[in-house]
Amino acid sequence: MVAASHNTLSSPREFQRLKNNLHRQIVDVIDFSRAETMTEDDLRSQLKSLAEYLCSREDVNLGSSQQDTMVHEIMDEIYGFGPLEPLMVDPEITDVLVNGPDRVLVERQGQLEGTDIKFADDAHLMQFIQRLVGRAGRRIDESNPIVDARLPDGSRFNAVIPPLALCGPTVSIRRFGNRRLSMEDLIENNALAPAMADFLILAVRGRMNIILSGGTGAGKTTLLNCISRFIPDTQRVVTIEETAELLLQQSDVIPLETRLPNIEGMGAVTQRDLLRNSLRMRPDRIIVGESRGGEVLDMLQAMNTGHDGSMSTVHANNPRETLDRLELMVALSGTELPSGIVRQYIANAVDVVIHMTRLHTGERRITRITEVASVKDGDYQVEDLFVYRVTGQHADGKSSGAFFATGYEPVSLHRLALTGVDVSRYKPLFEPRELAMTGSTGDDIGDEFDQSDSTQND
Repeated sequence: MVAASHNTLSSPREFQRLKNNLHRQIVDVIDFSRAETMTEDDLRSQLKSLAEYLCSREDVNLGSSQQDTMVHEIMDEIYGFGPLEPLMVDPEITDVLVNGPDRVLVERQGQLEGTDIKFADDAHLMQFIQRLVGRAGRRIDESNPIVDARLPDGSRFNAVIPPLALCGPTVSIRRFGNRRLSMEDLIENNALAPAMADFLILAVRGRMNIILSGGTGAGKTTLLNCISRFIPDTQRVVTIEETAELLLQQSDVIPLETRLPNIEGMGAVTQRDLLRNSLRMRPDRIIVGESRGGEVLDMLQAMNTGHDGSMSTVHANNPRETLDRLELMVALSGTELPSGIVRQYIANAVDVVIHMTRLHTGERRITRITEVASVKDGDYQVEDLFVYRVTGQHADGKSSGAFFATGYEPVSLHRLALTGVDVSRYKPLFEPRELAMTGSTGDDIGDEFDQSDSTQND
């Protein structure tokens, strides 16, 4: 029997312990052979009735409001995210971080906040982790103490358990929201100026090869999702990711996801394996969710051999460092090439680097859009097209600053002219000035591109 007083339930931990005990009682009395023959709605209804009965018993000693809360949380424990359920339905929360059973934090509008949510103990938190990991088709134990998975709602789930996590089981959940952000949303959030958006649309429709760089949580994947909207629907796109996060809207998209080795250490499929195979799938464009190893060499080869308009993200602190990181990852592929040849190869493949920064205020900004023009005397020739300059901080804590066009006219614009595109209409985008934060985004920009142009690949 479970006994609890109103006083003990004033503690969040005691409430969670009672809930855990009631949950175990429900599991003990369920007839699983009968449950398999029931519909989902009937099973939910019976489980809720059983939870209501257990919570109403005198020895449990719960008030009516506490009973309602307990029943709701027990159902969340069975079907939802347990104590984290209210956080997972809050649209303003982008990250949920669990540092052991006693400390749960969230990121809201770019800032970390503490919460009063607690798990009953390490065992309760481990039970929660095991349930979510099992739903994703993975396992976690002492021999495999790290798991990275995608949850059914699209969130990215990472868990680390002892002996690696010294503070107890830890969980990191990156949420992507139920609504896909548009270019207009990014402009409204001051992530970029309308003129910059027009150039990005032009770059995507003009099949420029694009690398998005930035630190963790800077918004690279969000921006990649956003600009991919402007890939013509007539083109075949293959996406390659370790954990699928991209949500492309085109009709001919082939999403590929890596596979971890099995318990015997066999059966792993890497991004490089998928990228090599994708070349046999007749893609017009290849999008690598995040480049972090030897697959970069294969990606650069694809960019240089007919798969124009391909894209990827790279962790780096600025556009120049992005190119250095690409060099390092080419070296990781095991191919021994002179530095000058590698640099020329990268410069031939990459047209534009878009750098995103997460400011100290938590806001995300596209701080530089840079063209990789060429290699001269063994060094990259890179030119900023657009930049963001921070000037201070407003009284409300938000950063103050402005976007600028540098006045540099990209070489890639001249290449577009060779395809018959009237580039004169785009030249005003690059006139040196401070960029206005109002104005319509030119969704029709680049409409003269031949939307049916699809390069056949072997």
